[in-house]
Amino acid sequence: MFIKRTDLALEARELWQESAEKTTRLSGVKAAKTKLEGYPLTRVDILDRRGEEALGKPKGSYLTIDLTTFWQRKADFFERAVRAVGSQLKELLPAEGPALVIGLGNAAMTPDAVGPLAVDSILVTRHLIAAMPRQFAGFRPVAVFRTGVLGTTGVESAEAVRGLVAEVRPALVIAVDALASRRVGRVCATVQLSDTGIIPGSGVGNHRAALNRETLGVPVFAVGIPTVVDAATLAADLLEESGITEVDGQRLRHGKQELMVTPRDIDQQVRDLAKVVGYGINWALQDLEIEEMNALLS
Repeated sequence: MFIKRTDLALEARELWQESAEKTTRLSGVKAAKTKLEGYPLTRVDILDRRGEEALGKPKGSYLTIDLTTFWQRKADFFERAVRAVGSQLKELLPAEGPALVIGLGNAAMTPDAVGPLAVDSILVTRHLIAAMPRQFAGFRPVAVFRTGVLGTTGVESAEAVRGLVAEVRPALVIAVDALASRRVGRVCATVQLSDTGIIPGSGVGNHRAALNRETLGVPVFAVGIPTVVDAATLAADLLEESGITEVDGQRLRHGKQELMVTPRDIDQQVRDLAKVVGYGINWALQDLEIEEMNALLS
């Protein structure tokens, strides 16, 4: 059976619904839709092992914010996107304690540069609070780290983060990475938040060791932006939309290497959305308005 690839819980649920009988109920999964700051929000909660097996994802909460209208650049589009991402992330995070933000990915490969670009917009305060505790007493301690990739560092992301967590002792870790979507329309148009951790490199087909509570010893929250679509998955969907329901999975994946499809203006889209994620993390961690973030980061 051909398995369509996606890193989004929202799409994993859609795929299950497509493959199941219409009368079949998806046990162990709860979903709800709403709107936030004008952007559609879908929350998928995987409640137990049945839900894990059905969707192929660990138990936890997955929130997907649809930023399709972000690119229409209407009034306050950036500020509304930041508040939407930041407010939902804040609800997932512990209320107190130092945070470590991890920028996963390869800065030299644009579709994989979400993490490194996002941490450029994070307000780093850990060293300032240590040096001037009175002046920065109102800030939450935040440190950031860009892991790089195994091919250029010789160090697995999980190894580097484990060592850093042991030294810095954060109360939580936020990992930012690129994801893969099933639908072209969701590429650079959605942000997924989850409280289940993340597997670095999954978005570009290069799965590494997981970053989660089990491997790091602290809660790990993931922020991901889909920047690519698996070519075989895209081809299968296009064939089905054309009326061809029987798909030969072996022929679609006959190549030696997996192919990924990404927009031609991916560089601008990744830069813009990485800034939204960075500011959203600031919104979740610090008691600051966007104008204050601009001033402190300039």
